[in-house]
Amino acid sequence: MSLKLKHAPRGWNSWDCYLAAVDEATVKRNADYMAANMKDAGYEYVVVDIQWSEPVPYEGIYRPFTELCMDEYGRLMPAETRFPSAAGGKGFKPLADYIHGLGLKFGIHIMRGIPRQAVTRNCAILGTSFTARDAAKTASICAWQTDMYGVDTEKEAGKAYYKSIFELYASWDVDFIKVDDICRELPKEEQELIDLADALHHCGRDIVLSLSPGPALLEKAELYKQISNMWRITDDFWDEWRLLKAMFERAEKWSIHTGMNHYPDADMLPIGALRQFFDPDARTNFTQDEQITMMALWCIFRAPLIAGCELTKNDDFTLRLLTCPGFMEMHEQARDAHQVFRKEIEGHEIVLWTASRRDGGRYFAAFNLSDEEADITFSLEELEITSEEICAEDLWEEKKYTFRQEISLCLPTHGAKAFRY
Repeated sequence: MSLKLKHAPRGWNSWDCYLAAVDEATVKRNADYMAANMKDAGYEYVVVDIQWSEPVPYEGIYRPFTELCMDEYGRLMPAETRFPSAAGGKGFKPLADYIHGLGLKFGIHIMRGIPRQAVTRNCAILGTSFTARDAAKTASICAWQTDMYGVDTEKEAGKAYYKSIFELYASWDVDFIKVDDICRELPKEEQELIDLADALHHCGRDIVLSLSPGPALLEKAELYKQISNMWRITDDFWDEWRLLKAMFERAEKWSIHTGMNHYPDADMLPIGALRQFFDPDARTNFTQDEQITMMALWCIFRAPLIAGCELTKNDDFTLRLLTCPGFMEMHEQARDAHQVFRKEIEGHEIVLWTASRRDGGRYFAAFNLSDEEADITFSLEELEITSEEICAEDLWEEKKYTFRQEISLCLPTHGAKAFRY
């Protein structure tokens, strides 16, 4: 991969708000907001999530065996009823051009495999004498969605089909592809993943490769790192405290696998205005303190920051959380992040993380996983600090503190504090 990422991807994805029903006007609206309010903070990817080829989405959910928009070569195309600029076979190129015109990058979601309807019609595979039936692995199907069969990449027809779709996406100037139904399917579908990634990396365009859904397999970490830029370590992550609390164990296990161009993915940030397809007034169930905890963990861990909200409905808190300068710096600068301890302090379950700073200095973040406010104290020695005094800056409050021999903090219920020192 020639792609060089400055930091883990930051952007927006349509799923948390619009499920399988996002349209072009919505994508443009959110892109406009990102360009005006978030681009300077490093947000750049605008991603259209699942089933953009469905002409008439029903309540945002999947319709089993529905008719999808597809070209003569068995390649799914954007539904013109939802993406009118795709008319005339233009695909996502006009929308990508619009996004690029804002100084941003464009991404799409795809499912592993080949459309079942392409196999039923036995479509030709572009540039070959093969057909869809030659490429399909009909015994390999998604457990939760009916659109696709797997692709048999042990056959030349299978390799040719993947080559044809990624060349199509490259012609649309796509910058980011989220491939679903593949991350946790190893080792069963490992060869398909390897060959899919190879086709993407040889399509003639640098494209971020994101693998879903999780949980990813820890024993396959080196493979994920070699062939992709991010991979989901969890199933769909929503705005429930139990899911956020569980993420600490996942992050601790995966922290050693974060590095240049490859990032364990804790999924989208379910903050702000969510579930807009069902309720235009819906907001996240997370408290503000829980949202700060989430952002502090994602940033010190260097997980991708992909907002799942309707950006145009951001309140001041949500926009500040997404673009907080201290958090953004930690997200870019943190190195060798790891959990120092997870233990009970004065009756409260406390987690402490630390990381070095690429340009010098260090970070630490303390998290209160208990259900009440916690006044805690721990020694500088527990952070392996040899001096008797440090000056530290709170990344959220932007205030400086001096700690002598020990660190004393008041952490809100489910809250966190992160510092640079």
